[in-house]
Amino acid sequence: RIETMLADSGKLDRRELTRALLADRGDLAVIAGLGAPCWDITAVGDHKLNLPLWGGMGAAAMIGLGLALAQPTRPVLVLTGDGEMLMGIGALATIAVKKPKNLSIVVQDNEHYGETSMQETATKYGVDLVAMARGAGFRHTMFVTKPEEVPALRAAIHAGDGPFFAVAKIDASSKKLVLPPRDGAAIQHRMREAILGEAAYHQL
Repeated sequence: RIETMLADSGKLDRRELTRALLADRGDLAVIAGLGAPCWDITAVGDHKLNLPLWGGMGAAAMIGLGLALAQPTRPVLVLTGDGEMLMGIGALATIAVKKPKNLSIVVQDNEHYGETSMQETATKYGVDLVAMARGAGFRHTMFVTKPEEVPALRAAIHAGDGPFFAVAKIDASSKKLVLPPRDGAAIQHRMREAILGEAAYHQL
């Protein structure tokens, strides 16, 4: 679906990008930062291995790290926005030190705070999140602006050679809201049961 991935602005369509990254996902666990990433992972198909964050801005990367360390054989993807990543930027240092091979972070960067009236973020003015990740110690990074680069991005997420960090520049236009389940405890429980198995989960 590469031909549908480019918006009129010339930037990537965030929902089509999400669709491409999560197609045939296998056992990939996905942590979505609050706002658009939550709506998008739900729009392309709600899944028991999705953990959409209704709140906790800045926490997505660290939640992803915790899950990756607890489940070292399972690929873990943090899909988040530029505003959320900027708020949790210190997480990059901890992740780089811990070096989880199964953790990937993809920042969908529209250069705006989409959930609070579209104020511009620092990335609008040249702040380079990929350079910050490299400075923290990430050896594997990507900066994605074209649809034809997305297959390589997807491959990197599943390569198991992390930690991996990428920024994808996306169109800033709004999408129809497709809300995930509202019960945070239920979302957490279904992921734990999917990972641990029903019997193991209920023995906790």
